[in-house]
Amino acid sequence: MLNWSSAQRPLIIGHRGASAEAPENTLAAFALAQAQGADGIEFDVQLSADGWPVVIHDSQLERTTSGRGSVQQLTLAQLQALDAGEGQSIPTLDEVFETFGPSFLYNVELKTAALRDTGLAAAVADRIQAHHVENQTVVSSFNPLAVRRARRHLTQSTWVAHLSYTSTLKYKYLLAPGQAVHPHYRLVDADYMAWAKKMGWRVHVWTVDDPAEARRLVDLGVHAIITNQPKLIRNALFSHGKS
Repeated sequence: MLNWSSAQRPLIIGHRGASAEAPENTLAAFALAQAQGADGIEFDVQLSADGWPVVIHDSQLERTTSGRGSVQQLTLAQLQALDAGEGQSIPTLDEVFETFGPSFLYNVELKTAALRDTGLAAAVADRIQAHHVENQTVVSSFNPLAVRRARRHLTQSTWVAHLSYTSTLKYKYLLAPGQAVHPHYRLVDADYMAWAKKMGWRVHVWTVDDPAEARRLVDLGVHAIITNQPKLIRNALFSHGKS
């Protein structure tokens, strides 16, 4: 069964699903990514007011849903009554795992800037283990404290990774060692890849929608491309013999 370390080629991961063509972070976007040949999906998770892990990027509802206000101020029932685009609802983490199962890969981003423990990491870890997708899941965050909490709750078979768009990434790993790095693609060059290899990290880059850029990154040796357009990037890499 495919996991994050077993692939013999760079993985194609749908950023919030196939979000260039379907409402981001919805089951429709995830299904489209799968239909387009993605190996897995990247998505964002927050807690509802009543403690359910729900899949949505922004802390506020206005940009991607018919609602207003803060995600964390509404219950699951209230959140799922909203339109997340084209009639889609905000999915729960359970619904994502139930729909796509252990044959798909998951990059679960903990969307929190909190210094204190809100329970998000524990709730996500509980759902990962309940659905038996420990080997198929990477848990990531820009918040190193969230990654540290996740590592505490996850089994060792589930990877953790730090997201970064600056060179401060190396300091995050002092707080919470991980198995992968998730840098913005512009950070990645030969020196970066040499550093990551020395540290023993897999490199999963975001967000790459330009075929030429994807080919440059694959030539450098990145292990996964996170993209809004899985079909475009998959076809570009396959046509150049990177499969």
